[in-house]
Amino acid sequence: MTSNARSMIFALLAISGLAASTIASAATPRRGESDSTYQREIAVCGHNQQDRAACIREAGAARQAAARGGLTSAPDYRANALSRCSLQPPSDRSACEARVLGSMGNTDSRVEGSVMGGGVIRESVTTTVMPAPEERRMPAPMR
Repeated sequence: MTSNARSMIFALLAISGLAASTIASAATPRRGESDSTYQREIAVCGHNQQDRAACIREAGAARQAAARGGLTSAPDYRANALSRCSLQPPSDRSACEARVLGSMGNTDSRVEGSVMGGGVIRESVTTTVMPAPEERRMPAPMR
């Protein structure tokens, strides 16, 4: 093998390693970011309706999941909900998407409750305007 070919292979391996390490460092949260998020979550414990010990356990579990890159963000939840709507028949799909996305067009949406209260209830009312019935003609009187 010529030294030129070896040099090119070495350069490609070096570039690949550099790219992989850059991607890996961008994918994992910085230690400071993880710590500050953890500190904010711990500060809330005891000031919400959740048991303080359970709150601290969950904050620790979230910190570990973030370190592994296992946390998902809100856009993932939205995409998941919209993908569930794609399984609905076409006639029901737009109503499903309106419930997921909130108020749209002729749909009035309201959200009540909380996870702590046992669940979130989403109510949507869709107003559908029906065509006016055809006017019936009265039969001519008999003579």
